[in-house]
Amino acid sequence: MRLVYSQEAVADLVRLRDFIADHDPTAAARVAADLIARIDSLCAFPEMGRGVAQALQPDSIRDFIFGKYVVRYTVQGTALVILRIWHHFESSRDSA
Repeated sequence: MRLVYSQEAVADLVRLRDFIADHDPTAAARVAADLIARIDSLCAFPEMGRGVAQALQPDSIRDFIFGKYVVRYTVQGTALVILRIWHHFESSRDSA
């Protein structure tokens, strides 16, 4: 399965990394790398996340929690599309 990041998801990763880097640059690199590695693992098991109830088709958009981070994604054919990424203390992102 091919992995695709939306522009919003890329911006989310940059924003999260920059926020952490303000406090601990080493931790920022580690967290970003860990998130990317875990997102890569979704390709093998795309049904791991739970459906987003507020989506028009709740099983078409899924959330998966990696530690303190939420990854919202969808599967479109043979592509797993990462829609948004946020820390669980942030409000959920609209992408449904």
